Amino acid sequence: MFIDDNKESVQATHAFESANISYLKYHIKQFEENCCGEVPTTITPSVFAVEGVYKGLRGVKEYVSFRKKKGHDYDKIESESAYW
Repeated sequence: MFIDDNKESVQATHAFESANISYLKYHIKQFEENCCGEVPTTITPSVFAVEGVYKGLRGVKEYVSFRKKKGHDYDKIESESAYW
């Protein structure tokens, strides 16, 4: 999940933790400093998942809802994206 310092990113993090969803949190400033420079068009928070990209807090909530419907066994499935 891409995050920044805004309150929506904090809410997104809490939504994932409340739903017991495993995730990797990546602050957008780290991306800018370590990779590619400024990324002004990136919406935070954003989730990059096997099922697609979920942008903004609304998208994060949609993803959390989807994952709750799938159940906890979903975390045991290894995605193809694990190799790239």
